[in-house]
Order: sequence, then C-alpha cells, then structure tokens
Amino acid sequence: MIRNVVTGRLREPADDAQRARDEAELDAGLAGIAALELPGQLGNHVGRDLRLRDGGWDFAITNDWADAEAYRGYDTDPEHNDHRARIVEVCRSISRVQFEI
Repeated sequence: MIRNVVTGRLREPADDAQRARDEAELDAGLAGIAALELPGQLGNHVGRDLRLRDGGWDFAITNDWADAEAYRGYDTDPEHNDHRARIVEVCRSISRVQFEI
C-alpha cells in the first residue's frame, strides 16, 4: 500500500481580503480532493491545521492507494489536478512524500 502525504503553507497575503480569498480557494481545493473517488483509493483525508503547536503547516492531505499504479492514476487524474492547481496557487510552500506501508 502507498501512503501519499502533502502539507502546505499559504502565501503571505497583501491584506485581510486577500487572506480570505486564499483561504476560500484552499478550502474549495481541499473539498474537491476529499470528494475524489478513484480506482485503487483506500482512504482519503484532508484538513486544516488546528494550531495546537507553533510552526505547523496550514493544511495536510493524506491518502492511501492499493499500489504505485493506483497512486500514479491519482497523480495524473484531470479532476485531481484541477483541485491541486487551486491549492498550489495560494501556497508559498508544498511538501510531498509517498511511502510504502
């Protein structure tokens, strides 16, 4: 099984209005990722950081895939990439890792 983990930090907004737009865009992208149901998908979770510790990232996405082929299907899925683009647009940093469990 392959676990995919993505974390991100929102960009620094010019003002409160921009922050609100960025957060709305992030939330829409995360909701889109959460709604995906693709072949080989075993689990899919998204969430905003609860700010329980300083220095955390703003959001995380985790999903589990039956195998590398299923993960690659997700990675290249057009709907997934539309949601991913919305998220990336409002982020200054994104981290990604895929590992076998």
